[in-house]
Amino acid sequence: MPAARESLLDAAYTALARRPWSAVRMVDVAAVAGVSRQTLYNEFGSKEGLARALVRREADAYLAGVERALATHSDARERLTATAEWTASVARDNALVRAMLTGCWSERLPAPTLSAVPSSSAVPAQRRADGPLPSPGDFVAMVRDRAVAVLSGPGAFKPDTADLARSCELVVRLALSCVAAPPGDGGVADLVRTALPRQQPV
Repeated sequence: MPAARESLLDAAYTALARRPWSAVRMVDVAAVAGVSRQTLYNEFGSKEGLARALVRREADAYLAGVERALATHSDARERLTATAEWTASVARDNALVRAMLTGCWSERLPAPTLSAVPSSSAVPAQRRADGPLPSPGDFVAMVRDRAVAVLSGPGAFKPDTADLARSCELVVRLALSCVAAPPGDGGVADLVRTALPRQQPV
């Protein structure tokens, strides 16, 4: 991602942490990023385009964290536990990720439409931001499918794929429930380990 684009997204994210999206001004985002307002409009087309690109970036960062969590252990249960802990942690700390995962967009946040939007921009990254954004159900499926792929990869124990997919989806949905209603002592890890006893095919 070009440095100017990343700086603009960082500036928009910082502005959003300080004030509602409706009060975030494009001229201020451009000034903080050290570029002209015209550069901002050339890159994103509109404030809606900036919002879509910001949401897309945060979604990508969340999914990259899922990939890292799935790679942290050799034990399948611990991989799924790490994924659930990452999901709950990033959703607690990042309002955009929380909104994407739950579908609950507060008035403070941008709420771009999830469907693709027409674009006249020739910037390849902009076309990607103009594509459809993931819904909460899409995130469940993406994380489940990534987990299944890792856990049934080369050299891995090959449990029944349908059972493995159900177990992975259970963990994702359990993590999302912890986003909505944070768990008490023991946290997400205890819940996942209880839901996935060692004898399960994960």
